[in-house]
Amino acid sequence: MTPAKWVRIWNERLPGVPLTLVQVPAAEAPGVLRAGEADAGFVRLPVDRTYFSAIPLYTETTVVVVPKDHLITAAEEVTLADLADEVLLHPLDDVFDWEAPPGEPAFERPATTPDAIELVAANIGLLVVPQSLARLYHRRDLTYRPVVDAPQSSIALSWPEEATTDLVEDFIGIVRGRTVNSTRGRTTARPAADARPGRSDRSGTQQNGKSAAKSSGKSSGKPAGRTSGARTGGRPAKPAKRGKPRRRS
Repeated sequence: MTPAKWVRIWNERLPGVPLTLVQVPAAEAPGVLRAGEADAGFVRLPVDRTYFSAIPLYTETTVVVVPKDHLITAAEEVTLADLADEVLLHPLDDVFDWEAPPGEPAFERPATTPDAIELVAANIGLLVVPQSLARLYHRRDLTYRPVVDAPQSSIALSWPEEATTDLVEDFIGIVRGRTVNSTRGRTTARPAADARPGRSDRSGTQQNGKSAAKSSGKSSGKPAGRTSGARTGGRPAKPAKRGKPRRRS
């Protein structure tokens, strides 16, 4: 699934609680979460596990972005050795922690990944990035190929551990594919005849380390399911009365 699908499911289950996607640079994502500007986010690992909870989701394919008429486009995939003689751009916001950057170094490092994309289009050099960034900054005159032995970047759903609200739990359940009736996650309101006002809360998401989201508003009704920290309404049923034992004759 993609964040857009998760948002759609959220809107179906919690139509009274808006969920807003907020795009931020990958390096700024932890600070956005710490400041409370987003409630949860899709961030690039690693994160500070003494402060954040994190659920690893997937590992991205690493690609090299090249002009469409570059010789590399003749191959379906390449290796770092294939890039050894190429000028490779390493922007200051590079998400990879290279021990030894491959290729020939450029005259100077671009400030950002979008700046590096512009230089690729100008035939200044090539750029190695996670596939999501190649798609995000797609241009008609550029394409990309997988780099099979390059470092990879993993994505996780993360949020401040001390800020695990009911609505954050709801979003975690959606991302993990739980159904609306799952016993591990909260669900939407019961029918109107049984609904009661609920408390106001927030929840959110951050996409691929490049965007964040925030939701706010009031939810109504009692949660039908139970999960860690979730409240459920209603009283437990009373046990059936037992009759007196009969004496054997």
